Amino acid sequence: MPPLFSIITVTYNAERVLERTLRSVCDQSYRNIEYILVDGASTDGTIGLVAPYRDRLTAQNKRFEVVSEPDKGLYDAMNKGLRMATGDYVWFLNAGDTLQSPDTVARLAEVAQRHHLPDILYGETDVVDEEGKYLAARRLRAPEHLTWKSFRMGMLVCHQAFVMKREAAPEYDLQYRFSADFDWCIRCMKQSAAIVHSHLRLVHYLAEGMTTRNRKASLKERYRIMCNYYGTFPTQIRHLWFAFRFYRAKLFGNNY
Repeated sequence: MPPLFSIITVTYNAERVLERTLRSVCDQSYRNIEYILVDGASTDGTIGLVAPYRDRLTAQNKRFEVVSEPDKGLYDAMNKGLRMATGDYVWFLNAGDTLQSPDTVARLAEVAQRHHLPDILYGETDVVDEEGKYLAARRLRAPEHLTWKSFRMGMLVCHQAFVMKREAAPEYDLQYRFSADFDWCIRCMKQSAAIVHSHLRLVHYLAEGMTTRNRKASLKERYRIMCNYYGTFPTQIRHLWFAFRFYRAKLFGNNY
């Protein structure tokens, strides 16, 4: 039976960018999709965008669940989404992000079935601006073989291109305000036996996410997480390479 994908979007006052995400999910040719929108009691027109897309998804026999209520931040809302999900896989898509093409989920489902429903599926990411215009391929490329130790070299797979089996997905650690997704991916990989590179470009990622806006705080949290999993001294040495890698990318014009 084709796997069910629970695609989860967390929002707060995202009226400006949410519609293209809703449209992207509605446009998917694959029908076995459960779409979950977890809103933090937005005060703009975010929730007003939902109704026509809920009707479209229902007409396509896709599930659509919406909750709008106060939360304790981004990762608390993501945990709500995890608890609401019923699919075989959970896939987080932020407001403003879009799936790469209308057949993206169908193509990923084919990969999942060909590999007997592995624990994790992952792929590549392109970066777009707030108008949806392509900026660049993500600078960090997904490795051919991914393990929990791979993230010693940074977040080599974008969170939105990292699809985890729901039944084994842990909740996000709320001690991290900006980089709990980095910690979550590592924990997912540590407990997974089968991790498969889809060799697909999965997502158009909006450059101005919360982690990007809070870059310094995010990097400090990632450093703590790396020290926790990979040791303090090895992490310090690797950060010398990260600094070189960052400035080299800046010199050649790709900061993404």
